[in-house]
Formats: sequence, structure tokens, C-alpha cells
Amino acid sequence: MPPIRKAEVNRMRRTKVIIMGAAGRDFHNFNVVFRDNAAYEVVAFTAAQIPGIEGRRYPPELAGRLYPQGIPIEPEERLGELIRAHGVDRVVFAYSDVSHQYVMERAALAQAAGADFWLLGPGSTQLVARKPVVAVCAVRTGCGKSPTTRRVVRILKSWGKRVVVVRHPMPYGDIAAQAVQRFATLEDLDRARCTLEEREEYEPHLREGTVVYGGVDYERVLRRAEEEADVLVWDGGNNDFPFFKTDVLIVVADPWRAGHERTYWPGSVNIRMADVVVINKVDTASFEDVQKLRRSIEEVNPRARVIEAASPILVEEPELVRGKRVLAIEDGPTVTHGEMPFGAAAVAARKWGATLVDPRPYAVNSIRAVYELYPHLGPVLPAMGYGEQQIQDLAETIRRVPCEAILLATPVDLRRLLDLPKPATRVRYELQEIGQPTLEEVLRELL
Repeated sequence: MPPIRKAEVNRMRRTKVIIMGAAGRDFHNFNVVFRDNAAYEVVAFTAAQIPGIEGRRYPPELAGRLYPQGIPIEPEERLGELIRAHGVDRVVFAYSDVSHQYVMERAALAQAAGADFWLLGPGSTQLVARKPVVAVCAVRTGCGKSPTTRRVVRILKSWGKRVVVVRHPMPYGDIAAQAVQRFATLEDLDRARCTLEEREEYEPHLREGTVVYGGVDYERVLRRAEEEADVLVWDGGNNDFPFFKTDVLIVVADPWRAGHERTYWPGSVNIRMADVVVINKVDTASFEDVQKLRRSIEEVNPRARVIEAASPILVEEPELVRGKRVLAIEDGPTVTHGEMPFGAAAVAARKWGATLVDPRPYAVNSIRAVYELYPHLGPVLPAMGYGEQQIQDLAETIRRVPCEAILLATPVDLRRLLDLPKPATRVRYELQEIGQPTLEEVLRELL
């Protein structure tokens, strides 16, 4: 009798899988590809980017009939050990805003430990909506995706459409309780005990009267959201591609990081799929970088409509910061894994003649760890708040900084959440198209 080959052995048992993630795309990929699929056994998720999400379990209520105990979420540092211990066949990479070099280093680690390495694309993971979907994504975190989304929503509402925003997932709390979430008021955020990161994405929409859905199980999220909408607007996270099949895909690109549209995952997918590319920040980037980005777009996606736009910065009460020593508090993801050394608060401080006070020497606990993890950060404070303890650390760091005023460039109004020790004012920025075509013109054509 001939010996049984390894391939035949593999067909006789379930293929063992680890999903590498950051509490978002990883859960979605599991739900649409692996849940209730008896051909596979997902032995673990691994966690990166987001502090404190490892050590939990993907709950049995969401994991399905094959996982009555749920699925453990392990630190990514244990990946090689887990592959060998469980005899894992496939590793699925499922998070975003990382360089191609970073992705392939993880591929090498997985393959050296004995597993294949998978990247699941839009064709395998996108859900089909019953209503038109306009998606706003980006090539990197911090390109200006959120103000672009708000601009799209205003345009669609001006046409008399009922618009519901569906946000990329941010399940940093009770995963089972966050399966489907609907937010219509700021009080809804309080009741859900949303983190700062969630509030940064939800609050601006709610302040404009737009209902926002999010969660973990996006098949259920989609079916609920489309019941009250004429058009769904997908508000992307990081530089991930949409969870829904789109009628119009708008991708925002940043000339400050020209070249990243080809070298960061999966923004490099978005730029190639885009129907519309918005080159943002042309008012502050150099002409050379804008042209470099435009040439790159023409090479990788010549069919895309290209719109140039600015993000003019306004300070609500400039008299509070003009000529003062200020603490600049920036949007967290933009200046951490988005790799920007500064954001809109620092730009506003310079514009209004303020002097930045470096918060790094005064950082405590988890905020100090953020600076160690992201050494590219300049003299600004990321508004990190993935849990109660980190919010307390943020508040203590703010208290220690010897400034005269505080500039808040995070979309969430920290004045509602923290007792700030110094006068504070907010920095605002909205998308402003320059020349032709405009977003409204392109949306009329494509929808």
C-alpha cells in the first residue's frame, strides 16, 4: 500500500487557521469566510496596533456553532509559537495601514514556522447591499477621509436622499454587545461607553444629524442600516478597503506622503480600485509632491477621476492661542500608525504664532509607552484613549504639561470628556474642492 501523502492527510482534517488582526478586518474576514465553514478551524486571532485587545476571546455568540467556547485572541508576538503548537496550515493577514515590507516580514515569519500566508481581498470579503453604496477610503490614515465623508454626506442630503453612514469597525469593548451598533445622538455614545477613538469617528457625523452604524457582524449591520437609507456611505478605517461592494469608491490621497499609495497595505489596493481619487492638502503640500502623486495615480489607475482639494484649518477662538505657549493635541491614529510627526494642531499653532510645548517629557504610563512605540512623533500629544486607564493617563499627561493654552485637533470634543486644566479651543478642517471636477459633479455622473 503506497504511503499517504501530506496533501491527502490535509484533506482528511479541517485546515487550521490563525487570523492576524487588530479588532476589525480580522473579525469581518472570519464572519464572512470562516464562520460555520467546516473546512476550516480557526484556532486563534492575534492582535496588534490596538493596546489591550489581546487576552480576550471572540465570543461564542458571534463565532458560530463550530466554536462553542469562542476563539482566543493572542498577542501577535506569539505567532510563530502558535503556528508550531497548533500545526497551523494558513495564516490570514487582516489589518491595515502597514508597509508592504511589514506585511512580507510577517509572511516570512509565518512560512518559516510552516504555514501558508493569505491576503483575502475584496472579492472574498465584500457584502452586497440592496441600496447604493458610496465608499470613502484612503491610501493612509490621516489623509482627510473623515472630512471627505462628511462632504459626500452633505451632497447626498442636499439631493433629498436619506443617508446613513456605516463606519469601519472599532470593537474595543464588549465584542458581543457591540455586534450591531446604531448611534443617533451624543448620548448614545455615552451609553455605549465609546472610547476616544470611536468618538473621534462618530461625533462629527452625529453633530450634523447623520445616523451612524458600526459593530462587529457587518451582515447584520448592513441589513439594519439599509432599512433606513436611500444611500449608504461607507466611512472607511485606516486605509482598508470597504466591507461592502461599492457603486462609487472615493479614495483620499495625501501628497505629504507621496509614494505611500504604492507601498502601504491595503491602500495600494484602494488606489487601483478607485473610481475617484481626491488629492487632499494641496494648500499645504509642495507643488512637486502634488505632481508626483498625480503622476503615480495616472500610472496605477488611469481611469480614476482626480479631484484636488484643500483642508483649510480654522481655530474656533484664535485669541486663546495667539502668541501663547500651547499644547497641541492631535488625532491619535493620524500621528501614530499614520506616521505623521504632527497634525492640524501643530499647523494651527504655527499659523497663529504660538509656541509648542513638548509634552513628551511629561507623558505618564500608557502615553509614555506610545512615544516609545512611535519614535517619529514630534512635540505633539496623540489623543489616545482605547480604554478608561489610557484616558486617565491622557488626562494626567495634559495636567502635567506647563502650557498656557490647549489646541484640540481631534474630532472629538475633549472638553466634554476631560476636565482640562488650561483654556482650550478646537481646530477644525473641512474638505474644500479646488477647480473641476467637484465631488458633486462626479457623484452625479457616477450615481
